[in-house]
Amino acid sequence: MRCATRWTNARLATMAGDDLGVVEAGTIAALDGRIAYAGPSADAPPIEADETIDCGGRWITPGLIDCHTHLVHAGNRAHECALRLEGASYEAIARAGGGIVSTMKATRAASEDALVASALPRVDALIAQGVTTVEIKSGYGLALDDEIKMLRAARRIGAERPIRVSATFLGAHALPPEFGGDRDGYIDAVVDRMIPAVAELGLADAVDGFCETIGFTPAQIARVFDAAKAHGLPIKLHAEQITDQGGAALAAAHGALSADHLEHLDAHGVAAMARSGTVATLLPGAFYFLRDTRRPPVAALRAAGVPIALATDCNPGTSPLTSLLLAMNMGAILFELTVAEVLRGVTRNAARALGLHNAIGTLEPGKRCDLAIWDIETPAELVCQIGVNPLHARVWGGR
Repeated sequence: MRCATRWTNARLATMAGDDLGVVEAGTIAALDGRIAYAGPSADAPPIEADETIDCGGRWITPGLIDCHTHLVHAGNRAHECALRLEGASYEAIARAGGGIVSTMKATRAASEDALVASALPRVDALIAQGVTTVEIKSGYGLALDDEIKMLRAARRIGAERPIRVSATFLGAHALPPEFGGDRDGYIDAVVDRMIPAVAELGLADAVDGFCETIGFTPAQIARVFDAAKAHGLPIKLHAEQITDQGGAALAAAHGALSADHLEHLDAHGVAAMARSGTVATLLPGAFYFLRDTRRPPVAALRAAGVPIALATDCNPGTSPLTSLLLAMNMGAILFELTVAEVLRGVTRNAARALGLHNAIGTLEPGKRCDLAIWDIETPAELVCQIGVNPLHARVWGGR
């Protein structure tokens, strides 16, 4: 076998099959940016490599995937955190003109260049922790030109940094003030103008929405889903974060890639997600930052076989978190996920939440060669340590 690069003397967590897919004495070979071999060194075919790297017994996992972020935005909302510390609720702040609409005003005022410049440090923080794929949502423009500006900024990040960006159109995130309370009228704009334009420009890989009392109703979200599917775009949903609106079951019925947050998910929603294969993306950063007390029904999701992903939910108001490693620790400590569930949640299941599971997320031949090489004795260290970054090297597309 001819390859460009071979990594030897490594311990692999392939994330294929059950548990972690551990290979104690492993080799990975890459050609043209893809994995040509990943498995036991003893079983490897004869390999002729341009470069061989001795990993010194270090662990290799797939490159990490942050499958839910809002990291393109302008401004910050630290003052809202101060208000919550004084007793104000997230919902009350939003209804008083804060929350998403506050970030909307700053984002509309910013240029595309400014949005890229402000986002790059957040992206760099993720890259430094072994992240090789990140999802970036729009949703702070809430008008066609501003949503396009955000999506263009997201695409530029993928060109300016060695990271794969999956861009998601989140026009149905909040009601902009110019619609004067007319939520149906704004959904008309999302469905009739925004989604067709975004699809024609090829700026989005998926469409998302916020199904909530301070967002949009299931009926309104169903219209967004129908429009997305009519334009060939897969769907996702912010669901059951503050109340149970039946959003997860709606998303599952429409074949959504994922339903995210899910603190108020009920048994009906769990069963619907299990039937559809919709991924449950849990966001412990928002749970922590909002000082929530109701956890997602992890035991029910686990029992039903619903795939569970984890992400930072990096955003300026409710989860200003740029550490996926910390989100992993939070998933274990706050939500009682096991080490294997956490690691699958930021690799294999995170890839599934983006519809990219055939390309990334496991160490298997044919997959893109995105790797994270760690200075650890056991994978549990990636989950059970706080404030430690044991990344030794990051490989993106075999480089």
